[in-house]
Amino acid sequence: MAAEIQPQPQARKPCLLSKIEAFQDVVSSAVIIPKEDGVISVSEDRTIRVWLKRDSGQYWPSVYHTMSSQCSCMSFNPETRRLSVGMDTGSICEFILSEDYNKMTPARTYQAHQGRVTVVLFVLEMEWLLSTGQDKNFTWHCSESGQQLGTYRTAAWVSGLQFDVETRHAFVGGPVWSGDHPEAGAGQLQSGHHLQGTHW
Repeated sequence: MAAEIQPQPQARKPCLLSKIEAFQDVVSSAVIIPKEDGVISVSEDRTIRVWLKRDSGQYWPSVYHTMSSQCSCMSFNPETRRLSVGMDTGSICEFILSEDYNKMTPARTYQAHQGRVTVVLFVLEMEWLLSTGQDKNFTWHCSESGQQLGTYRTAAWVSGLQFDVETRHAFVGGPVWSGDHPEAGAGQLQSGHHLQGTHW
């Protein structure tokens, strides 16, 4: 009786393709630009940079923009090329990138929070800009009018945010607080925040 030898599946390991080293401070967030050989980064050194891969194989900034305060987070929508950047001051600055990613035009500033913005998320289907901050507020704005549509006070500041378009539910996650200090390694996910607002 012959036994069939099954080949062992080979473990695939990630390999480093490129590295960008040009920052003076912590990189708060970075995103790959779909269908482009590029990356967008925001940093606590107050810079927004759009990196495009050149013929040399190196990434060079095609946009280098310095903000007035530290950049804490961002959301990028490739369909509209809308870049929403959360700031340490509590505001969210919105930009539109050109088709060739060589120019960034300011579009709007939202005064969304009283402290550092922790998460920002643009929802194209609703034309809403969702955000959370260290002020423990979860807010949503109409991105067409700039008007605040609602706010919800959370038990602690939020470090994660997702939105389900079909049900209009937001899911927020963050540390579990005990007194003045978060419990090490503990986390909490709150769900069921059903958002209402006018879709213009």
